[in-house]
Amino acid sequence: MTGFKTEHVAMASVALSGLVWGIFWIPLRALDDNGITGIWAIVLFYLVPAILLLPVMMMRWRRLLRLGWPLHVAGMLAGTALVLYAASLVFTDIVRALLFYYLTPLWSTLLARIMIREAITGARLGTIALALSGLLLILGFDSGFAGMLRAGDWMGIASGIVWAIAAVWMKSDAGGNGFDFTLSYFFWGSMAALLLTALPLEGAGHIPGWSAIWDVLPWIVPFVLFLVIPPAFAVMWGATVLSPGLLAILFMTEISAGTITAAIWAHEPIGLRDLAGVVLITGAGMWEPVVQMYRAKLQPG
Repeated sequence: MTGFKTEHVAMASVALSGLVWGIFWIPLRALDDNGITGIWAIVLFYLVPAILLLPVMMMRWRRLLRLGWPLHVAGMLAGTALVLYAASLVFTDIVRALLFYYLTPLWSTLLARIMIREAITGARLGTIALALSGLLLILGFDSGFAGMLRAGDWMGIASGIVWAIAAVWMKSDAGGNGFDFTLSYFFWGSMAALLLTALPLEGAGHIPGWSAIWDVLPWIVPFVLFLVIPPAFAVMWGATVLSPGLLAILFMTEISAGTITAAIWAHEPIGLRDLAGVVLITGAGMWEPVVQMYRAKLQPG
């Protein structure tokens, strides 16, 4: 497969994965309804795939050890980022969690400037302006900011920042590949989810009983096999092929899927302010590539 085709397959895979993960809140809420509440629902969603992938980890243990800390730092960062994102879906409104996480293009731009001294162009200033405008709208700048952010909101913001670092790390690691990153991601994600139970949050201390876990296994195992592990591989592989900024842009399909499904099935009120935030933050992700395409068209020949 040529590099051109590989990039296009990666783009389609990441965009499709975003659509699938846009409904990730549904099984989390279903676990809550079955007595597996709060953080423990997230723990289960990371431990189950880690256990299912354990035979593969054992088969590749020499390679996983040989790749060393570059691989495992990537897994720690990606696992921590997406565990925090999953927690934000539990501890704040679905739409707020989505929008705070998808400030990632903003963090990626600032991180590139700080870490590798990448110039902030006019197009990137437009990205920052759109993202910040969307954030201000969601927070309600006209009514003050005091007490506006909940624990889940902070988790959503933190997850976007950590994921931006993880994406840069995976793209720069020439020795890693999507498969090994996926194994590392689920292992370290499980560790991060278990550590999250130590925080003084609602649902952190209530360990679910074995009967509750046994009752949900018939549907959670197929869900993990078909709708958790494959999208995770697509995203981790995409991170090795695509630029971190483009990766974040393509994954924004999750905003649309999450917002629409939350409005239909979770009956979460989505007002004009939230919709405007969706438009602005999505526009932040799309702004720079659109500007580049427009400039390319203006060039002669």
